[in-house]
Order: sequence, then structure tokens, then C-alpha cells
Amino acid sequence: MNLEKLCTEVQTIARTTGAFIAGERKKFTIKDIEVKGKANFVSYVDKQAEIQIIEKLRELLPDSGFIAEEDTTERTSDNYQWIIDPLDGTTNFIHGLPPYAVSIALMEGTELVIGVVYEITQNECFYAWKGSKAYMNGEEIKVTNAATTTDALVGTGFPYSAMDTLDIFIASMRYFMLHSHGLRRLGSAATDLAYVAAGRFEAFYEHGLKPWDVAAGALILKQAGGMVSDFNGTDGFIFNGELVASNGAYYDEFYSIIHQYFVENKDIGSQ
Repeated sequence: MNLEKLCTEVQTIARTTGAFIAGERKKFTIKDIEVKGKANFVSYVDKQAEIQIIEKLRELLPDSGFIAEEDTTERTSDNYQWIIDPLDGTTNFIHGLPPYAVSIALMEGTELVIGVVYEITQNECFYAWKGSKAYMNGEEIKVTNAATTTDALVGTGFPYSAMDTLDIFIASMRYFMLHSHGLRRLGSAATDLAYVAAGRFEAFYEHGLKPWDVAAGALILKQAGGMVSDFNGTDGFIFNGELVASNGAYYDEFYSIIHQYFVENKDIGSQ
């Protein structure tokens, strides 16, 4: 399989779907929203975008399976699985607030081999494939070399569920607000990961995530020189709902902070 060629074709699919989403945003109204859960929304735009993506990906790789946000899970293949979020950042989209993105990843067995994140509002397509560098709109991107919290701008995402960890999450936010360049919440995990890859953030963490939120962005970040794990330092981040991501220089310190808060339940900001 020519992964570079396939990645180029996936970029085209992401951009075409992004154009559809951008067009629908101009006529979108509040009545088009469906509520899946508290602060968790979906619309006909998400659903139609997913249908479009799957139809085109099926043409590229007929024997592949799909893991996608809007209830499309097809395991027609044990070897290749597409992991898709047709509209990452739906709440932002509903309110006309950037960013929101199309996220498409390909997994071969248990390994990510293609990742494409198209952030629609800025017309920025981030992408990488196994063995490649990471790119945005044709230009190579890399993580920063900042190695300490003091020099880091940190991204995060607010949980929609698992509210039993809310106090821990708020304590971790307080720590970064006091000790880093600042804390940002964009509302699109796929975009957050792409921004770490591009050197706009030094790090990102969140829990309560789904595979389609992180798969594409994680590969792009790794190929840009970054590191990704779950809160225990393992590579189970795609499916176990928690993620620590940073540039390579800052990872050890950043992971240690997140691990202490969420696993050891230590409020290190009060020490």
C-alpha cells in the first residue's frame, strides 16, 4: 500500500467534506440540533458528512472497516479500520465559533498509519502517514522544544461526563493556570493535537475522549516529534478515553503532573 498516495486522497475527502460543512453552516439554525446528552449535540450536518466520508473511503479501500462517531461501526476487516469524526467540535459549529474539524485516521491492526485533520474555519489541513514527517497545507510542521511547564502553553478539554473527576480536573487546571504560560480550551480535541504538532501548544490533556477524537491527531503529533500516552503512560489512549500529549522535550514533566493528579490523586499545586 502506498500510504503517501492514500493520505493525499484522504486529504481531498476531508477538504471536500469540510466545504460541505462550511456551506451548511451558513443556513444552519438551532432547530437542526439533536441532543445526545448534556452538552453533547449532533445535527444532520454531522450525519451527512459521515455518510459522505464513508462512501468515499470505501471506494479507496473496499475491504476496510469503520469506527465513526455517529454510530457507524463496521468491522468488515480485521486489518484496516478507518476512525472518523466527521465534525469534531459540533458545539462550536452550532454556535458559529471556531475551531471545528474533520478527523480521519487509518489503523492497520493496532497501529495508526494515516492521520488527517482538516480545521475548517482556518482552511488548515494537518496530515501525516507512517514514516513521514508531519505537514500542514504542504509545509512541514514540528513541535516546540520547550521543556518545562514554565515555558508551556497547555490545551485541555472540559469533560461532558465522568463528573466524579471534576474536582481533580479543576485542581489540575489551577496548577497550569498558576505555573504555565496559560491554559486554553478550544472545543476540538483533534485540532488541539494538531496544534501541539504545529508548535502552537506545548501540551494537551483530556479525559472522557473517544477514538475518533484523538486517532488522527495523535499520529500527526507523533510524526511531528511529539509523544502521546494515556494517564498511566501506556499506548492505550485511543480506546481508553484519556490522553496526555506534548512535545518530546516536555513529555516527562507533563506526564508526571497529569499522572499525579488523575492517578495518584495528589493536588501538587497545594504542595
